[in-house]
Amino acid sequence: MKVILRPGVMLMAMLACSGTPAAESTQVQRADGAMTPLLVYEPASAKACPPLLLISHGAGGSEQGYAYLARAMSEDGWRAIVMGHRESGNASLRADVRQHGLKEGIGVLVTDAHAYRARFMDIDAATQWAEKRCHAPYRALLGHSMGAITVMLEAGATNRLGVQGKGGFDAYVALSPEGPGRVFPAGAWAPIHAPMLLLTGTRDGGLDGDYRWRTQAFDGLGPGCHWLGVIDGSSHLNFAGVGLSGKTETATVSLVRSYLDGLRGGHCGEPPHLAGVEVRNK
Repeated sequence: MKVILRPGVMLMAMLACSGTPAAESTQVQRADGAMTPLLVYEPASAKACPPLLLISHGAGGSEQGYAYLARAMSEDGWRAIVMGHRESGNASLRADVRQHGLKEGIGVLVTDAHAYRARFMDIDAATQWAEKRCHAPYRALLGHSMGAITVMLEAGATNRLGVQGKGGFDAYVALSPEGPGRVFPAGAWAPIHAPMLLLTGTRDGGLDGDYRWRTQAFDGLGPGCHWLGVIDGSSHLNFAGVGLSGKTETATVSLVRSYLDGLRGGHCGEPPHLAGVEVRNK
């Protein structure tokens, strides 16, 4: 008898053979009664409650994304949770693109205040779920693209949408951050005081500019433990693990680990020296 394994089953089998723990899929209830899907990557071994890293996907994404980063952080001792944001997932993006076209459809979704309020509830629900397991000694929020906007809003950035997250994380990481434009006015990042790591790539263009437009978010931050990494040749989707993303994934994991582990140790640390990566700090 011939047995055919689906790609997802094959992946689970490979992880089991390699000794890497598989992610746990679950759903948690939000404040409005809706369910938030989570993919939870537990550390292989933890003698105490591990630090918590929540990961927020971009427009059209899901909790199935960013496995490379979540798995690497779980191997580093973190409980990494990728959240699914249904109001800004694949179905919502497709609907906006059908109605407005690709570029403007994305623009409609990433400026939807309701979608961000839903994301804030997803973050609250995921945090409460993790806290019921144990009280994390350190908590960080990471997001890519629309998730990076979410990170900035949670951290306290001024915005044109009239929304505000609760904040309260010890550190933030923004992959492909937005510069001034549809969501953020000039000077939007000055109110942010918490540590923040920002990453982009030289091919990481956005709706309102190229990667240099994205670096303006770093320029707008006040004094503090902030890093900006620019990866040569990295595109927008590479940070989501799409395309020829090996270099981007390796650099992203190295920078995120170094930054967050340094902060957990009580100091800002020094950025690692990586080939093809320019890092600024302040």
